[in-house]
Amino acid sequence: MIRVLLAEDQAMVRGALSALLGLESDIEVVGSAADGEEAWRQLQSLKPDLLVTDIEMPGLTGLELAQRVQRHELPCKVVIVTTFARAGFLRRALDAGVGGYLLKDAPADQLADALRKVHRGGRAIDPQLAVEAWSEADPLNDRERQVLRLAGEGMNAGDIAQRLNLSHGTVRNYLSEAIGKLGVGNRIEAYRLARQKGWL
Repeated sequence: MIRVLLAEDQAMVRGALSALLGLESDIEVVGSAADGEEAWRQLQSLKPDLLVTDIEMPGLTGLELAQRVQRHELPCKVVIVTTFARAGFLRRALDAGVGGYLLKDAPADQLADALRKVHRGGRAIDPQLAVEAWSEADPLNDRERQVLRLAGEGMNAGDIAQRLNLSHGTVRNYLSEAIGKLGVGNRIEAYRLARQKGWL
């Protein structure tokens, strides 16, 4: 039996995924979480074989969850199911050791097959995205990405510095580096471009 934990902030999608997987004789949904922090707690207590997660969630994103699983060397494999058909997200997911990356508009029967494949140690990646993923490298480092994401959410440099326990000058440097690397005029343009490319 493949034991699955679902992490998805939209209740209707979470319920649909759970019902869909419940029809499979060899898959059991052992838990579900509406945000990344709750998913992380359940990962440690339930010890599922697979984590099926969206990317955008409150608390921790699906990519941050995957990075934690990798960093803590949990025996759980991660499959991302998302609406984001962006090569940048896929690259970051693969860097975090994700075994599967599927789009929510894929046929329903593909999900169970993908979970079985990842559980056996294989990979299940949307083929078109896989080709695009290697066409353009993400120029941002993790700290630049973090600072730029907060700036895009409307926080000023002082607020970001306080949130991340950095100096005001360090935050300004990270923003400046990100703007320069992306070749745009300001932090808002940098945020928009990075979002569009899937780098945030």
